[in-house]
Amino acid sequence: MASKSIELPLVVIVGPTASGKTALAVDLAAQYNGEIICADSRTIYKGMDIGTAKPSRADQELVPHWGLDLKEPGDYFSAADFKKYAVQKITEIRGRGHIPFLTGGTGLYIDAVLFDYQFGEQVDNELRQKLQHMTIKQLYDYCKKNNVVLPENFKNKRYVIRAIESKDSRPQKRTTPMDEAIIVGIATDKALLRTRIELRAEQLFEDSVVNEANILGKKYGWDSEAMKSNIYPLLHLHLKGSMTLDDAKSKFITLDWRLAKRQMTWLRRNTFIHWLSLEDAKKYLADQLAIYQ
Repeated sequence: MASKSIELPLVVIVGPTASGKTALAVDLAAQYNGEIICADSRTIYKGMDIGTAKPSRADQELVPHWGLDLKEPGDYFSAADFKKYAVQKITEIRGRGHIPFLTGGTGLYIDAVLFDYQFGEQVDNELRQKLQHMTIKQLYDYCKKNNVVLPENFKNKRYVIRAIESKDSRPQKRTTPMDEAIIVGIATDKALLRTRIELRAEQLFEDSVVNEANILGKKYGWDSEAMKSNIYPLLHLHLKGSMTLDDAKSKFITLDWRLAKRQMTWLRRNTFIHWLSLEDAKKYLADQLAIYQ
C-alpha cells in the first residue's frame, strides 16, 4: 500500500484517432482504481455517440468517465472551458482516492491541462465581426496568408475564427508539465493505423450511424457547427441522395486518416511524451502505477 503522502499521479494517454488509447485507458483505470477524463472536442456533445466513437455504455459502466455529453450540439465550448472542467475533475477524482486518467485526441485540450494554459479574456470585437462575415473558404485563405495553423476541427467556422484570434495572443503556460504527470503516447505503424481507421469506419456504419445523423440533423439542424464536422456532413449528402453510402464511408476514412496525421503533428511538439507501442505502453504504465496499489 502506497503512503498517503504520495500524490496520486495524472495518467495522460495520447495518440491519433483509432490508435487504441481509449481501450488502454479503460483497461488500466479498471485495474488501478481510476476514472477517465475524455479530452475530445467532439464527444463533449450530447447525442453524438456513434459518429464520434464515444466510449461504449459498457466501458462507462466499468469505469467512471468525465467530459462526455457536456453540451448540446452547437453550444460553445472552448479549450479554456475544458481546462477549467478537467482541473476540477482531477481534484475531485484524487479526493476520492482514485487515479485520474486524461485521454483523447484533442491536443489543445491535453496541453491546456498539462501546461496550465492561462487563456486571455480580451476579444477584438471588430476583428471578430469581420471574421464572422467571412465564408469558411475566405477564412482558410486568411489563415494561409497570415500563417495561422488550422485547428483540428477545421471545418467548424467558430474554431477557425478562434485560431485566428489566438495567433498573436498565445496563452501563458508552464515550460514543463504539471507535477506527478505520467505522459504516454501510442506509437502506431502507419499501415496498422490505417487498417484500424478502416475497421472503425465499418463499425460505425454497422452501428447505425446513418440513423443517428438523421435524428441529429432533424433535431439540431444541419447548419449547427457541430454537425459540420466529422462524419455528419457526409451523411447529410447521403441522406439527400447526393452521395452513395460506400462513397460516404470511403470519404470518411480519408478524412479520419488526415485527422490522425494532424493530431500527430500537434503531439510531436510535446517533447515530454513517452512514445511506446500499445503493448509496451500497457506494461510501462502498469509498472508506474503498481506503487499506488
